[in-house]
Amino acid sequence: MPYHRADTSAQADKLSGIVEESDLYEGFAPHVETSEIKTLDFYNLPKQTGKEPALRSFTEIQQLLQQSKKRDVKNILRENSWPINSPIRSQLWPALCAQHLTKQNILDGFYWEMVHQVFGTTELSEKPIMLPAFVDATHCLPYHLTSTGRAVADRIVNVLGYDCPDITYSPVLYPIAALLLHFMSEEEAYVCLAGLVGSKEKTFINQTKLQNEVTWKTVMQIAKKHTKSAIAYFQRICPGQKLERVFMDWCWWILAGLPFQHLVRIMDCYFHEGIKVLYRVALVILNLFHKECQSNNEWSPDNIKNDIGNALIKFCKKIPVSPAKLLHAAFSIRGLSTQYISRIFIKTEMLLKSRSVLNSGSKQLIKSRSSDNLPTSQSQVNIQMMSHTLTIRELFTLWSWLPVRITMYQPVLLYTTEEHGCSLTTFYVRVEQHEPTLLMIKTCNNEVFGAYCSSRWFERNVKDDKGQRQAYFGTGETFLFSLYPERAKYPWVGIEGDRGLGHSSELFMAADSKMITIGGGEGQAIWMDENIRFGKTDGCKTFNNPPLCPSGDFEIRVLEVYGFVGI
Repeated sequence: MPYHRADTSAQADKLSGIVEESDLYEGFAPHVETSEIKTLDFYNLPKQTGKEPALRSFTEIQQLLQQSKKRDVKNILRENSWPINSPIRSQLWPALCAQHLTKQNILDGFYWEMVHQVFGTTELSEKPIMLPAFVDATHCLPYHLTSTGRAVADRIVNVLGYDCPDITYSPVLYPIAALLLHFMSEEEAYVCLAGLVGSKEKTFINQTKLQNEVTWKTVMQIAKKHTKSAIAYFQRICPGQKLERVFMDWCWWILAGLPFQHLVRIMDCYFHEGIKVLYRVALVILNLFHKECQSNNEWSPDNIKNDIGNALIKFCKKIPVSPAKLLHAAFSIRGLSTQYISRIFIKTEMLLKSRSVLNSGSKQLIKSRSSDNLPTSQSQVNIQMMSHTLTIRELFTLWSWLPVRITMYQPVLLYTTEEHGCSLTTFYVRVEQHEPTLLMIKTCNNEVFGAYCSSRWFERNVKDDKGQRQAYFGTGETFLFSLYPERAKYPWVGIEGDRGLGHSSELFMAADSKMITIGGGEGQAIWMDENIRFGKTDGCKTFNNPPLCPSGDFEIRVLEVYGFVGI
């Protein structure tokens, strides 16, 4: 029997409190084995007095989503502990995931057309389906799906792999698909997964081995700062074990370890906020486990020292706090902003990529420098036809400094003062949605310098969790360069390793209606006025650069900004 979200809409909107035991399984889809789902009895929750605030309805949340009040939605999701069987999720989860869709308005029937294209029929096969190579067979967690539900999950993951060939390694994708299927139809679950996989603004699901490795190493770095006592304890009782082996399985503490009730409440927030929710929960798990190790003989050093990773998953299965307390602790961690996590992630990714290049052998490195990392003949022609600043020799130099993945794309001139005039407003209109961009300045004294800008200039308008515009944005891939009279590249200082760098070393890009700035901290590496006529350059802490032209102040003859086609 088909399962339709509309069937539970009235129930979802009227929900205002804990449902009666007789209605225990009303919120689940037909392909769920509800008899396996049990409520836990150790939370010591106070009895309902009738004075508790009513839980928020889907209609209220939907209105906030339509008004783009994402912060209000975030607070509601964090604070409202809807019961495990609440019918609200049949509407809430699809609406949250729909925010992240890049292919807006996926046509009705698209999924079933894809199913027919992949399998030759829309009938569900009784035979097992071979799963895509990116799935980890040891972590195909079905939770409480029936055998039919598992076959549906298999089919969704196969279709998604067919539609998204860039996914090469994504072990968490199957468990997320299975969780979605507990509260919605097959087609809705596919659309939700497509939104999470294709999201550009936030990360939800890693899709390559590199992303997976960068993620667990990011969690490890964050844990070393925010759970110092726990990390020190583990290192003390297991001096022979490397922390890396523990953190490689960090996501399975949550997805494979926590009780279903906890997991569903975490997903309420995850589908809106992204993977940072899982980061926070992982930190709380570490702290709780460390606390239990001090007082519970079950987790004594002798019992866990040989395999902390497995002990953590076992601990999660018996976690001694309710879902509400777990989330409250997770969201009470201070100093764990999206910007901070992003900086750690980018830095880790860049270090891994640089090691990969160095380990690939000298022959391959030489080949890369002499051929693979040079501009194609078409790129050379494009820039020579467009540019008023670059010679072929300068082009080759600049191209060798770009991230290797960017050199695969064709450059396109987005903005030039020669053609589009000298206006910061026009600059934003033509440039702000492109990422990355290459900004090139030629002064009236014929100096040539500029910057590779890793983030969109539109981010000058992005607000933080408090509703305030962030002064600086960008990532550690941003770098400065000088081409004439000196030739030099000035990368982010943090690329060489963490040396106790402060906030002033992470001031990559800033902009408003009056100016744009690149680099900060005791000076601005590049500053230009709103008329794109005058500018100045100083040394700065972010890039540890000298002034990019001898006089410091300069008059702009030409400004050119390039994007890259196909990114």
